[in-house]
Amino acid sequence: MGGDEPTVTVGILGFHDSRETKAISNAVTALGHEAVWLHEEAVGIDVSPSGVALDPDVDVVVNRLLLSKSTTPLEDLSIASCYAAVRPVLNDPRCVLFAVHKHATASRLAAAGVPVPHTYMATADAKLNAARDGFGTPVVYKTAVGTNGGGTWLVDHDRAVSATVDGRRAFIQEYIDAGDHRRDLRVYVVDDEVVGAMYRYAPAGDWRTNVALGGDVEDATEDLPPEATRTALRATRTLGLDYAGVDLIESDDGWVVLEVNPTAGFRGLFRATGRSPAAAIARLAIERAGGRADPALVERLGRTLDGTPPADAPSHVRDERVPVVGHAERVTVTGISGSKEVLARIDTAASTTRIAPQLAADLGTEPPAAVVDDDAPPRVDIVVELAGERRTVTAVLDEDVDSETPLRIGRDLLRDYYVDVRRGVRGDAGH
Repeated sequence: MGGDEPTVTVGILGFHDSRETKAISNAVTALGHEAVWLHEEAVGIDVSPSGVALDPDVDVVVNRLLLSKSTTPLEDLSIASCYAAVRPVLNDPRCVLFAVHKHATASRLAAAGVPVPHTYMATADAKLNAARDGFGTPVVYKTAVGTNGGGTWLVDHDRAVSATVDGRRAFIQEYIDAGDHRRDLRVYVVDDEVVGAMYRYAPAGDWRTNVALGGDVEDATEDLPPEATRTALRATRTLGLDYAGVDLIESDDGWVVLEVNPTAGFRGLFRATGRSPAAAIARLAIERAGGRADPALVERLGRTLDGTPPADAPSHVRDERVPVVGHAERVTVTGISGSKEVLARIDTAASTTRIAPQLAADLGTEPPAAVVDDDAPPRVDIVVELAGERRTVTAVLDEDVDSETPLRIGRDLLRDYYVDVRRGVRGDAGH
């Protein structure tokens, strides 16, 4: 930058320790401007008769609130709304309110003529189940707020589903068969331009393509179908988002939008394409506040993903806030038909979580016939509340799991926890 050009202070609002938040902060700094991580230890907003004062003060805010992972999403979004009263916020919280709710997203897109699958939401169980006849079998069943494929089931049985799952409203959606390749398309849009795109392939025995669930990826940036590009850009514009990850799938009638994620992760995108949206998001924020970023430097930074902690990272990053569990824990397990409290064994030697078939049946979960793979063991999706944290995991059905501990929690879920083998069972007397 030249000496006469203003230095912009960019606040990155994020209450989770994500590599994407760090990457955006580092990109702002590399572009010659000041980055401030607005984490929970840093935010201060003073409102008085004289106006609104921000502590620390920033010129623009990048909204990286992971609302689908928050226990207080409305309160978190309200913090972004406070900033939006006095500063530009990317993405605007009013737009995020639509985008974070999957059925609200579908409603707005459909009203604007953007192609989406047939979906139905009801606030009563009977009404939701009565509508299933119009969707055929199998049908997709989703929580309205969720991430990384969590709270999503493929249902091909006729047992009743609930209008709420794990305290969140749920809806049904037409199942679009992606054929033998079982793939969808993630397009990352920043400032009405495609930064990168990838095909995502479902792992063996699963129908979902999320990278967080083990899906494979392939670069699609250079050969992105024009119809998919147009649809992704229309979806982002319709929702009023500055940046988003748009998920599409090819149906018999063309490309349709499955979801639009206002805080989509981009580690999978970088793995597939060698491209990161962090620099493009940083550039847009800088320019929105009246600053300038060198286009050539933005292009070079877009080929890297620097997720190292910035100097102002919160003190709790990856330390004592990690939940602690013992060798066995009482957990609440949730499926399509309800929840059940069971004693779970913590199995650090197992790579995957395993569940007794009877418990899976009690919860109304079973492997959908549409994706049964002879080369992979049958799996079911469950939500596990462990040590006060809720996680979605795909568990292997295992006849050898005994009825005393019908859930064996493996490393696929334990990566977010610290295991203390000296700890007794939570809730037992004396512990």
